[in-house]
Amino acid sequence: MTRVCIFPIPSCVTFPGTEFPLHVFEPRYRDMIHHCIDSDMPIAICHTKKLVSAGKSTNTVKEALSTNQATYRTFDVVSAGLCQLHETTADGRMYLSVYIDQRYRLIKEVQLLPYQVFECTPFIDTSPSDDERSDNNILRDKILHRLKAIAIDDDVLQEIIESEDWMEMSVEAFSFQIFGSIRFDDDIQQNILELDSANKRLNLLLQLLNSN
Repeated sequence: MTRVCIFPIPSCVTFPGTEFPLHVFEPRYRDMIHHCIDSDMPIAICHTKKLVSAGKSTNTVKEALSTNQATYRTFDVVSAGLCQLHETTADGRMYLSVYIDQRYRLIKEVQLLPYQVFECTPFIDTSPSDDERSDNNILRDKILHRLKAIAIDDDVLQEIIESEDWMEMSVEAFSFQIFGSIRFDDDIQQNILELDSANKRLNLLLQLLNSN
C-alpha cells in the first residue's frame, strides 16, 4: 500500500494526467507540504463529502496564516501525485503545483490531525475488451466533435480541443485529461472519477455533452 496525504477542497475533483496549482497558507498544510516534499509522498487533491469540524473565523491574512481551518472527510476514491514548490513568500504562504498521476482508494486512516494521512491502494481500470477498444476511439472522436460545436464562441477552448495532442494520447489518458479543460458538477465529476474503465467514462461524458 501507499501512504497519501490528503488536501481536501470542497467541490474540487482532480484527474490523473492533470496539473493542479495550489496556494497553501494554513500552518498544518504548510507542514504537510514540507513533509511530502522531504519524503516524496503523494498529495491527494480531493472533493469532500462531510464536514468533520468547522474552521475558526479569520479577519486578516495574519490570522489565516496562524490558524487551521475546517477539517473534512473525503470520498474514498481520490487522485494524487507529487508536488513541486515554486515559491514561499516572506509571510510563509506557499505556491506549488501538484502533478496528479494516479487514482487511489483510501483503505486505512493513519492520522486525522493535524492533517490526514491514509494507507491507499491504486485504483486501476479493468482491462478493456476488443470491442471496447474499438468503441473508445469512436467515442473520443464524437466527444471532440461535440466539444467543438459547444465551444464555437470560446477561442481558448477551441484551440485546446483542436490540438493534435488529444489524438496522440491514449484514449485512457484522454478519458481523464479532458477534465482539465471542461468541468461539470462536482458530484458528477466524482462519479466519473470512480468509474473503472475508459469506456464508461467516455460514454458518460458524451451523454453529458449531448444533454447540454
